[in-house]
Amino acid sequence: MLKPSLLQSHDHAHCMREAIATAHTICQTKKIRLTPIRLRIFELIWSNHKAVGAYDLLEILQREDPKAKPVTIYRALDFLLAAGLIHKVASLNAFVGCSTPETSHHSVLLICDTCQNTNEVEAQSIYEAICEIGEKNAFQPQQPTFELHGYCAACCKKMETR
Repeated sequence: MLKPSLLQSHDHAHCMREAIATAHTICQTKKIRLTPIRLRIFELIWSNHKAVGAYDLLEILQREDPKAKPVTIYRALDFLLAAGLIHKVASLNAFVGCSTPETSHHSVLLICDTCQNTNEVEAQSIYEAICEIGEKNAFQPQQPTFELHGYCAACCKKMETR
């Protein structure tokens, strides 16, 4: 996803094209079907870098297909999660595109509490530290993605100018 220094110059159309191309490649490699509805949900999630909830997705989808049902959204989300193409943002009960689905990784999602942009950053060292704590306490952590709420650089700058 976005690094804070890149927020102003980010070409999101390119970002989206890259995410969609990667999704197609991953699905072909894994021999799983990226159906039109799964692709559409993926596109909606990638339409910006804000985490989006299932019912928000349903509302958007129903504008295109009034017959769309919640089960349609949840099945597509389950598929996209299992394929490693998106992350669940548990604290927001929402979803965001995975910036590096082609590699196995551990991330921290940096979630701006003002603008809701979500930036995925590599966090292997944090994951290893958590696993070490778990091991010392006979506990095996199961959540591979961590969330950190705060304020992005753009929102901090806006707050300073007030």
